[in-house]
Amino acid sequence: MNTQAAAAYQGNDKLLFGIILGVLAFWLFAQTTLNISPLMAHDLGIEQSLMNIAVSITALFSGIFVVVMGGLADRFGRVRVVQWGFVFSIAGSLLVALAPTGSMGSTFLMLGRICQGLSGAFIMPASLALVKEYWDGAGRQRAVSLWSMGSWGGSGFAALFGGLMAQNLGWRSIFFAAAAISLIGLLMVRGTPESRAEAKAGYKFDLDGVITFMIAMVALQIFATQGASFGWGSWQTLGLLVAAIVFGVIFFRIESGNSNAFVNFGLFRNMTYTGATISNFLLNGVAGILIVSMTLLQLGGNMDAQQTGLLTLGYAIAIVAFIRVGEKLLQRFGPRKPMIWGSLIVGVSILLLMQSHMMLDAYKILAILAYTLFGLGLAFYATPSTDAALSNLPSDQAGSGSGIYKMASSLGASFGVAISAAVFTALSNDNSSVAWIEGVISYVGRQDNLAVREAAFFALAVNLLMVVAAIVSIMVTVPKGKPGDK
Repeated sequence: MNTQAAAAYQGNDKLLFGIILGVLAFWLFAQTTLNISPLMAHDLGIEQSLMNIAVSITALFSGIFVVVMGGLADRFGRVRVVQWGFVFSIAGSLLVALAPTGSMGSTFLMLGRICQGLSGAFIMPASLALVKEYWDGAGRQRAVSLWSMGSWGGSGFAALFGGLMAQNLGWRSIFFAAAAISLIGLLMVRGTPESRAEAKAGYKFDLDGVITFMIAMVALQIFATQGASFGWGSWQTLGLLVAAIVFGVIFFRIESGNSNAFVNFGLFRNMTYTGATISNFLLNGVAGILIVSMTLLQLGGNMDAQQTGLLTLGYAIAIVAFIRVGEKLLQRFGPRKPMIWGSLIVGVSILLLMQSHMMLDAYKILAILAYTLFGLGLAFYATPSTDAALSNLPSDQAGSGSGIYKMASSLGASFGVAISAAVFTALSNDNSSVAWIEGVISYVGRQDNLAVREAAFFALAVNLLMVVAAIVSIMVTVPKGKPGDK
């Protein structure tokens, strides 16, 4: 049950576009680091391995807290949680924009990126709940479409936008603009009547579950990004792995049978939901191809952030233009086929980007085609996957199920970027372990950048394995045919 004020209120464009500004602050502005990370690392005087953590930690904190904040928004107020999301976005953006060069720069950067991740966790579930409550019928469909354009379109244009801004106004301008956009969004949302769900009797916030889950995920993230720097056999690396496993087991025990658990493991008894969520985690993990391919072009091809960003224009256009096609494919074939087709197209895009042995001009043409196919594949996959995950869940579990599914998206992107960047950075610093590839593949053109080109090949191959695993999970768990077929 919602409050009486919520029941009487009808959403308007002021609220809707205010919400969308918050979505854009996360998906468009915060995600530009996938393209401009080499430039930021150079200007701030920090190691690329540390910059890799800064890139991926935003999605990590968004993923950790998105389910929690969705539940808290229902209990304490969705408008209030959205407003706090704007506050975190403003604070995080200013911390990044004002990060000084030197040792303090990394502190500002990390705190800022964590705040940006928290802003996404606050805004996304609470704003979607407001859309559900304050719009009906065709108005709600329009609101959802515009919200989706903000998230999918924002992520699609992030690399291009970041490159243009960084090259012409400096990378700090991106985050000053993000703070300004968030402030405008906050002012547009102010005055909206509060909306809450009816409180459950005996509800208790799952603090133990949240803390143990966060420790496990952060330890695993640092293990993935810093393992090569510490040494895979060092006590630091092994300690991080042990911490991730121990706290992961503790988390599982806490959540099992807990009526207030923020992750309901009972949902995974539905195999279709499980397969869709796993494949969603893996397909979002393929976001690692962006940071690898763009860093390859910048370090190995001496291109700047603007030039590499322009190559991704096809990705942005394809994902926005064809996301409704995925919906039509779902209606005609059911979820299984378009999910597999989308994954296969993504796999082809990775194969094209793996051709790092080619001359730069030829590789740029392949990159344009690859990014376009990447957007097309994700567009085919997105709606059928969401439908497969949620359509068979009981109505009283739809909110929890959608939160976990969204958490899989953010965590998948976080770990995919972290692992891809870690492999690329480690091998580009020392390619002796993979130099045998030169006897298999003939690298034409410049030979002084072989380490970077070989590192990109193997880092992209890791992403190809993720796609294969996603296809297997779909084939094993998602039934053939359309929903309702016998």
